[in-house]
Amino acid sequence: MNLNSMALRTLARNRRRTLITSFSVAFGIFLAVTFTGSGDYSYTNMIDTGAVMGFGHVSIEAAGYNDKPSLSRWFTEADRIGSKAEGLAPVTGAYPRIIGQAMFAAGAKSSGGMFMAIDPVHEKAEHNFFLRSIVAGRIFEKAEGRGALIGVELAKKLNVRPGKKLIITVTDKDGQLASELLRISGLFETGDHAADSGIVLVPLNRMRQTLIYDDNGATLVAVYVNDQRKAGRIKSQLEGKLSGSNDIEVLTWHETQSDLSGLIAVDRLFNYLLQLLVGLVIAAGITNTMLMSVLERTREFGIMMALGMAPRQVVRLVLVESFWLGCLGVAIGIVISIPWFYYMSETGIDLSRHVGEDYSAGGVLVDPVMKLRLFKESAVAILATVFFLTLAAGVYPAIRAGKIMPVDTIKEI
Repeated sequence: MNLNSMALRTLARNRRRTLITSFSVAFGIFLAVTFTGSGDYSYTNMIDTGAVMGFGHVSIEAAGYNDKPSLSRWFTEADRIGSKAEGLAPVTGAYPRIIGQAMFAAGAKSSGGMFMAIDPVHEKAEHNFFLRSIVAGRIFEKAEGRGALIGVELAKKLNVRPGKKLIITVTDKDGQLASELLRISGLFETGDHAADSGIVLVPLNRMRQTLIYDDNGATLVAVYVNDQRKAGRIKSQLEGKLSGSNDIEVLTWHETQSDLSGLIAVDRLFNYLLQLLVGLVIAAGITNTMLMSVLERTREFGIMMALGMAPRQVVRLVLVESFWLGCLGVAIGIVISIPWFYYMSETGIDLSRHVGEDYSAGGVLVDPVMKLRLFKESAVAILATVFFLTLAAGVYPAIRAGKIMPVDTIKEI
């Protein structure tokens, strides 16, 4: 009889213990799917939300702009550079933008904030968080026009509404104050206090004239990809395409949104540590169960060795049993995790009652609905790690079984 048959027979003989141990493995997979899936969903959602608030997943910027944002740091041929970026396969959009500080005034009231100059003809709502958050009026129609889209809280602060005039004052590329008269075309409400009270969208070409930029000038080109994990690869490709331009630099969201990047890194670390601790506890339980099984079968192993089985074969037998326990546990884990994952990925758990609708972290809004999303590599890592821990849990019991002395066990019969 080969080792596989002997191992399966032993597992079948102790069905209750086998099922309990297998469910321990399955529970580990269930928890890992929950923790990792929650992280994959929330991190991706936060990164994508941060990207559509202005800088994109990858940002092509004037050299030094990210370290010291200033309207005096800009570059030419932004439209051509954006077209080059859109030619890359994973890129879903690339938009020249001007982002800077400004003072907004209406009547006797004024407020400081940030403006984002965009081309409304080319901008898509899927890549612009403010366009998808319009609650009154509409976006201005022309990049050369005098329209403005402002946040609802800023509108209350300035006591304005769609149709009213708004004066924007900025410092142009030469350091001189410049003002422009705009007319409010619409209001947006993102749910984030900082955005709703301090951001104004204005026409791109109009601001180019106000700042004395060239026709294709911009402070940055926001590049969006279909998967935030590809940002690093796109950065490398863009650096290759733009290697001759010394006045620009290519940055990923890790650099343009350093606060968010740091928050995600710390949270991911604690997530992994928690999963490691849970995995070690489950592995310890499996080790204890298998060790008890070995101790109960001391005579059996002694007789097998007396009849000619080598110690290394006994070790292999216990390891094979551990292997099949891992296979059974992984299979059960997949079966019990699929319905839970499907429900959590489609419906989720609404936590808005506890965290609120406008909860933000790292400067971006966080979805109050807890959902799961599992990347392919995450799923493979979970199954491989849990399976490896199951095999590792059988190593010590296997070694213990291989050290049994046949003479001692036979004397006890």
